[in-house]
Amino acid sequence: MGICDGRVVIITGAGRGLGRAHALAFAAEGAKVVVNDIGVELDGSGGGTGPAGEVVEQIRSDGGEAIANGADIANWEQAKGLIDAAVEHFGRLDCVVNNAGVVRDRMFANATEEEFDLVTRVHLKGHFAVSRHAAAHWRDRTKAGETNEGRIVNTSSGAGLQGSIGQSVYGAAKGAIATLTLIQAAELARYGVTSNAICPNARTRMTEGAFAEDMKAVAAEAFDEVAPENASPLVVWLGSAESRDITGRIFEIKGGRIAVSDGWRDDAEVDKGARWAPDEIGAAVHEIVAKAPAPQKCYGT
Repeated sequence: MGICDGRVVIITGAGRGLGRAHALAFAAEGAKVVVNDIGVELDGSGGGTGPAGEVVEQIRSDGGEAIANGADIANWEQAKGLIDAAVEHFGRLDCVVNNAGVVRDRMFANATEEEFDLVTRVHLKGHFAVSRHAAAHWRDRTKAGETNEGRIVNTSSGAGLQGSIGQSVYGAAKGAIATLTLIQAAELARYGVTSNAICPNARTRMTEGAFAEDMKAVAAEAFDEVAPENASPLVVWLGSAESRDITGRIFEIKGGRIAVSDGWRDDAEVDKGARWAPDEIGAAVHEIVAKAPAPQKCYGT
């Protein structure tokens, strides 16, 4: 018996990398897995359910249950079809892991509209669309008198929380996903649904290109800090019924280190009790900035 025994989980971008590791880890804990992947390369070429099918074959060969799905998660109707496929095949849906993504790293002054549209479409709209249709499913169950142990696990990034040189579009999308997670947690609690996000520091097709030196594999006998499998136990636990009291949290994970990331909040302040004059603002801002903790550094600085 595993901690997700009998639960039905959708994982997007599950054909490779982190998503593949999550799918195998969920299956090992007894979950029935919908392995979603459109099978494209990082540049958008290719397509099909080949990688997803390979993960499904491995899960089934290990005695688990899984199906492949090639829905485009950023297509509104296909995202709904993904939710429907899970319910129709397995009879229920318990967890959505939003993992799929693309990257177009470029300095901000050189970024293009096409890159912005693609990256935000896959990351932000993909997270939004799949979760939105899952939330409607859980809401309808609640209205019908049924109970849920629904889970949304989103994928943000340190680039979205602290920023990262050369990743303005990716970082903006990932920052938006962190905020989306907070709102989902607040709005969906009434339906028995939690929402949390992870910020994994792991070796994937995206990070190998951007951070090649940091993402090198290590000798077989050493602990591989950036192996994608290191992030999956946290994702599996967040997707289980055991995590019902944890919601609206963002976790960073690298190797064996798990940290909760605190969000934007008011800190040092000064209150005049009346409207400020422009020539008074400088002294006030310098006063409160001197009292406040220094911000975390942008990656790459």
